[in-house]
Amino acid sequence: MTRADLWRHIQAKRSFLCVGLDPDVTKIPVHLRREPDPIFAFNRQIIDATLPYAVAYKPNLAFYESLGPAGWESLQKTLEYLPPEVFTIADAKRGDIGNTSALYARAFFETLAFDSVTVAPYMGRDSVQPFLGYPGKWVVLLALTSNQGSADFQLLATPGGPLFEQVLATAQTWAGPEQLMFVVGATHPATFARVRELAPEHFLLVPGYGAQGGDLAAVARHGLTAQGGLLVNSSRGILFAGDGPGFAAAAGQAAAAAAAEMAPLLDQFAG
Repeated sequence: MTRADLWRHIQAKRSFLCVGLDPDVTKIPVHLRREPDPIFAFNRQIIDATLPYAVAYKPNLAFYESLGPAGWESLQKTLEYLPPEVFTIADAKRGDIGNTSALYARAFFETLAFDSVTVAPYMGRDSVQPFLGYPGKWVVLLALTSNQGSADFQLLATPGGPLFEQVLATAQTWAGPEQLMFVVGATHPATFARVRELAPEHFLLVPGYGAQGGDLAAVARHGLTAQGGLLVNSSRGILFAGDGPGFAAAAGQAAAAAAAEMAPLLDQFAG
């Protein structure tokens, strides 16, 4: 999928919403736990309810890997159920020496056929490069994350500015905006102007909206570009908006509300 494809999808749905498919087996509705595959049964109904509003879906691999082979089967069925026009993100946060990264890249781009994968940059260029060898596939590089501990390293001062700024600058020597996105948390809205100064054309994947309380308007004001430039993720705030038999309807309502908030921001700051 190209950047232009993604922008057209954003325009068509008037939304830059990414739904995080993080199906915590302890939180899914009790009635689904009697299904042969409770995780897929949950994901399928979430997808059906949110598809009119979401342009991307982001399974967090921990929720599947923790279940062993059954979890991997649920993930595969989920990917096969998603329509081809939506953008898929493997939230795997991989990054290792080159030959290991090459196998991770094969797993996510060939075996599972994701459009993109989140990658940790700490080990440097040779740990990221294997993921960039797939035309039409994307690396979503961790830059400034939404968790509280992000300040431990990502905000450390260096001679060239905070460490996350060095990540943004250096990574752009590895790939352009057609292959490389950056993770920038919604819990850091004050930094978005600086991020856009350093990476004016790249898409940003933005966690921290919804349950983590990120400010969508501030993110959009500084993050949206003439070609969209943002995918804002919500996981818990949509998946667990309701419980019981009405959980999917509640998820759809939460996604619709997010899209309704995004549409005027697109009119104001993008396009």
